[in-house]
Amino acid sequence: MFSGDNMSVINIVMVEPEIPQNTGNVARTCAATGARLHLVGPMGFKIDDKKLKRAGLDYWQYLDITYYESLDEFFEKNKDGKFYFYTTKARHTHSDIEYPDNCYLLFGKETKGLPEELLLKNPETCVRIPMQGEIRSLNLSNSVAIAVYEVLRQWDYPTLENEGELHNYRWETDAII
Repeated sequence: MFSGDNMSVINIVMVEPEIPQNTGNVARTCAATGARLHLVGPMGFKIDDKKLKRAGLDYWQYLDITYYESLDEFFEKNKDGKFYFYTTKARHTHSDIEYPDNCYLLFGKETKGLPEELLLKNPETCVRIPMQGEIRSLNLSNSVAIAVYEVLRQWDYPTLENEGELHNYRWETDAII
């Protein structure tokens, strides 16, 4: 699913992320699923932050990552994208949307979310993950994981391994080794 392949692609866009551990966790999710990661500044940390690297562990070499100075630059360089804006303020549920190939899932900063003027301009592609009303929001990296796996579920998990192996058992023979 990395760029250059002719496989379906999900683009994860983090707009002004503030917490390095969240960004590291999102990077790991992207590495595990083949999603592309787009980081839009300004960010609340340096990209070489130890907490960021620790959260992403040793998966950085598997990432297709692009950096942008601003949201304006991001939209200028991705004019033809189909954008979905994840927000607690949306009317549509994330699982009610049919996601096309090469879609962009945008997530805002941890403290404020996406800019409201952006949401107002795009009401039909603003989506929310349902939760209890008393809870302000889910953790950003958890929200990204939920969104990515909903898209992959709709696409029937292309290129992902759908079966694991036990170390001392073979499924096909029901035998303990």
